[in-house]
Amino acid sequence: MDNKYCTEENKTVVADTSPELPSNMSKRQFKKMQKMKKWLEQKDEKRLRERAKAREKRAYARANNLSLGPSRKLLKKSTMAISPCKLMVTIDLSFDELMIDKDIAKLTKQILRCYTLNRRAIAPMQFSLTSFTGRSRADMEKHNGYEHWDVNFHTESYINIYPKDKIVYLTSESENVIDRLNHEWVYIIGGLVDHNAHKGICYKLAKDAGIRHGRLPLDKFLQMKARKVLTIDHVFEILLRVTEGNTWQEAFLKVLPERKNAKPIVPVLQSKEDESLQDPMPVDVNSAILVNVNNTMQIDVSNTMPVDIHNVCNQEKDNKLESNVESKKVLEEHLCAI
Repeated sequence: MDNKYCTEENKTVVADTSPELPSNMSKRQFKKMQKMKKWLEQKDEKRLRERAKAREKRAYARANNLSLGPSRKLLKKSTMAISPCKLMVTIDLSFDELMIDKDIAKLTKQILRCYTLNRRAIAPMQFSLTSFTGRSRADMEKHNGYEHWDVNFHTESYINIYPKDKIVYLTSESENVIDRLNHEWVYIIGGLVDHNAHKGICYKLAKDAGIRHGRLPLDKFLQMKARKVLTIDHVFEILLRVTEGNTWQEAFLKVLPERKNAKPIVPVLQSKEDESLQDPMPVDVNSAILVNVNNTMQIDVSNTMPVDIHNVCNQEKDNKLESNVESKKVLEEHLCAI
């Protein structure tokens, strides 16, 4: 009985110390507020742990002669201002009202990934964010120092910043396939994480605004069973890899995750030896003659005479006969090689 009384008393004490629920706030809002408060309290401590972990990782890499990637000195020199790549890519952040807080956080993570990829590139693209206001900006402000990033931040819409005839909105619903990148154009990526809830909204937005729209040539190079809607950072990285000299197919295979189960339509040659094995003269299948295999004559191989290959080679060598038939030349060279 005493134990039970003590337990109940402890429960009562815990209940008394819990914060009271404000009358003008729901339980979900209150829980979210408490979670944010806890995150802010632990923010500095968490950053210290991350830095300590990064130091340990660098020390381990140096001890084992592992690559640490580009040095800080090199990264400071690799900026958009001096980059030879002038391809402009911007993320349109005008979809805040269509996303819940969890999706806004995912959007921020994808933008961070895009910045990291561009920052570590030898020739970074001209990266910018437009309509950078509201909830997406508030979530970005959780990351200290983002204002000093090598990114162009714009509070205005992309259509008020760039020439209308130079804008291309990337959308998977577009009927226009992009075969090559034009460095004079601005490629817009929709900053929307909605798990396909608002399908076709970027395509509709581009058509209503009267601007160009296009899609990446996934169908031309890959077979995919999964849906062809890519994340923001995947689209960004594909564009970056293509500017670095990769083909579309190479960029797709490097970037797309395994869950997409992407298979190349055009086989990728593994080495130069494979290229030398390819027939230099392609066959025109449209002019090929069809053969009815049912009317072909069977050969009885049991009645054929064995041929001494070495005697054939010696005879051909002594006589030095020249033939104009290409197939005979190939046969002689092959037999002599044996």
